[in-house]
Amino acid sequence: MIPFGIIGTSTITHNFVSHAQASGQWTLSAVYSRNAEIAETFASKHSQAKTIEIHDKIENLAASPSIQAVYIASPNSLHFSQAKLCLEQSKHVILEKPATSTSAELAALFGVAKEKRVFLLEANRHLHELNFKRVAQNLHRVGPIYGASFTYASYSSRYTAVLAGSNPNIFSLEFSGGSLVDIGVYPISASVALFGVPRHASYDAVIVRTGIDGGGPVVLRYEGFAVAISQSKVYTSAAPSEVYGELGTLRFDGVTDISEVEFVDAKSKEVVRLGGEKERLNLVEECREFARIIAESDWEEAAKLERISRATIEVTEKLRRDNGIVFACEKEARKS
Repeated sequence: MIPFGIIGTSTITHNFVSHAQASGQWTLSAVYSRNAEIAETFASKHSQAKTIEIHDKIENLAASPSIQAVYIASPNSLHFSQAKLCLEQSKHVILEKPATSTSAELAALFGVAKEKRVFLLEANRHLHELNFKRVAQNLHRVGPIYGASFTYASYSSRYTAVLAGSNPNIFSLEFSGGSLVDIGVYPISASVALFGVPRHASYDAVIVRTGIDGGGPVVLRYEGFAVAISQSKVYTSAAPSEVYGELGTLRFDGVTDISEVEFVDAKSKEVVRLGGEKERLNLVEECREFARIIAESDWEEAAKLERISRATIEVTEKLRRDNGIVFACEKEARKS
């Protein structure tokens, strides 16, 4: 098993730790929080009859000889500095999406990872789910592709806080938030994984009170077809996701946590069920795959995931800037 530490004690971190340990491939060995009491409380919920190190200094976590890897799920704007510190200490790093605020930051981190011969992996969990792989494996059924539509739109309770006058991290320019990088990365990275890098991308963003995007339609254009994406944290949609082709349509219920995959024949209208069962713990597949990559030193697969991460952030960065959404860290970089 891979002993790992965590940075960030939010719900997603609780889920990752629970699912990682349930996979039988990982064991939590260290927890960091600026507040040692919070770290101790977190550790107590995930103890596997062993001592878990508690750190209130991130430098000590990064240097700990008790861990091989670090999972980071802190506010987006902190990812770069924290990941860099851990990579420099020759720790494998799993970065919750979005990996970094900018493409330049991500490129710098991959540079450090290569220098230290450790893995940097972005936690795009949906790309490792069985039913997403079934979509990819059955793309040939549709024949020449004419288009696709992907949906991930879910009203966030934190938007209620925005409407009430608060500035939660995920709707903050200071913390590199917004719907595009929090929600939109799912369908955008799915499109990159399935179809490659788009030739052109556009975004009609709904800008909320905090100056960040709350959602809106994204269009990714490829040679001969386009992918229409509906993504948002300020409205909800239950529309299915589809890939359309000359021979038929692949239909699935979203781009994450997919529970149904079907092919609808264009001529006969026959519906062929291609997948249904899914993993109850929705991060387990990702955890198993990351453990395999590390254990087998699978640099080829890691390189594929790196290309998806790089292409995705280049798209989201362009779309943000096209809509005048500039993170605080970008403004600081321009000054220096």
